[in-house]
Amino acid sequence: MKKSSSLKIRLPTLVLVLEVIIIALYAVFVTYDENADAKLQNNETNPMDNSLYRDYPYFADVQVMIFVGFGCLLAFFRFYGFGGMVFNFLTATFAIQWAILMQGFFQFYYDGKIHLGVINLVNAEFACAVVLISFGAVLGKTSPVQLLVMASLEIPIFAVTEWAITKYIRINDAGGTILIHLFACYFGLGVTFVLYRPSLNDGHAKEITSYHSDILSVMGTLFLWVFWPSFNSALTFKGDDQHRAILHTFIGLSSSTITAFALSALFNKRGKLTMADIQNVTLAGGVTVGASVDMMISPVAAYALGVMGCTACFFGYKYLSPFMARRMRIQDQCGIHNLHGLTGIISATAGICAILLATEETYGPSLYQTFSHRAPPEGDPQLLELQKLIPGLNPGLGRTAQEQALYQVAAVLITIAASAAGGLLTGLVMKFPSLASPSDEDCFDDELFFDMPSDFASIELLKVYAVTAVSC
Repeated sequence: MKKSSSLKIRLPTLVLVLEVIIIALYAVFVTYDENADAKLQNNETNPMDNSLYRDYPYFADVQVMIFVGFGCLLAFFRFYGFGGMVFNFLTATFAIQWAILMQGFFQFYYDGKIHLGVINLVNAEFACAVVLISFGAVLGKTSPVQLLVMASLEIPIFAVTEWAITKYIRINDAGGTILIHLFACYFGLGVTFVLYRPSLNDGHAKEITSYHSDILSVMGTLFLWVFWPSFNSALTFKGDDQHRAILHTFIGLSSSTITAFALSALFNKRGKLTMADIQNVTLAGGVTVGASVDMMISPVAAYALGVMGCTACFFGYKYLSPFMARRMRIQDQCGIHNLHGLTGIISATAGICAILLATEETYGPSLYQTFSHRAPPEGDPQLLELQKLIPGLNPGLGRTAQEQALYQVAAVLITIAASAAGGLLTGLVMKFPSLASPSDEDCFDDELFFDMPSDFASIELLKVYAVTAVSC
């Protein structure tokens, strides 16, 4: 192991500093929310009304996606299985802890405390997903120290962007297409642009998969696939909105999956299936339906969006990723631009179209619940009439469909700009020599950062086996 890549001092020091900061901030700012605070319970409190029973199933499902789904999916390199899974574990754990604070500081601004409940954990998991998607762009080319630095900077930038858009622009984005997928994608591309390695454009001897690593990666795909309906529906309105979100996500994933199989066989020179397509392109439908997932878009529209997203993702992997690496200095290791960027733009466009087409004839009075910013403002007589039909309906901004659509466009542009700029700045910080960045020759190799078991076959040993086999 090269001295410049040693974790002996760097990783423990960084972790200790981060833990001290988190402990101090938790001690000062974090307390329980009303559903977890014993002082707020009495003999009239029904334990089964606690929000835990409503929110925990979604928390658990997203936990599986974060730690098992992403972890296995990123373990597709033959010599970087430990790095893909373990660095995902490390980064995700820290990102959730940090996101609780960063997202909660805007709550602190209003009432002086960060009130922690299960719903806060769900929101923190979404912020964590942003970091893990961005991680895919630099997989195998960064140290765990660099990844923790990336997470520590990306989470605050994301939290500020999320707060600004939800407070001032106010958009419909139930599945996180704009604030999760697009932000994560262009942040990751900004980082990998700065960390560009010219020698990797010609490939790397260790940048290969194996039979077992591909199986493990497909397992990650299956975990993400199965739990994606929970991811897209977790923060939607309970009831028919959430019901539609689950239906649309499943339909979109199903159509993108069978389309991916067809495209993979069609464009393979030997008419066979390519594992990279099965591992990634099958998931495109889950992203493509995200922006309109809770709307009355119809099942056939969800199906069509799955096909469109899959097609864009497939051709992105086949043609766009190599072009970006050669011509734009963007080495997108996991193709996040295809699975989250291209599909995110399609999804955001579909959401804008769904907003423009939404009418009371289709939605009834619930139009102003699904599209809350179109509800009449406080004091409007129409609001009182609607509240008789939908008790608890909150005042809105009185926006028209066209106005809301323009705000959606603005949110897309602002998110892409903020994330790309944040990624570029974060990449510059990650280039510091003290952060144990691997050399070009040591990329995609677990031996650099792990004590490997005796049955681990290095690339050099495989070459010896190959020469011996040819000689025999």
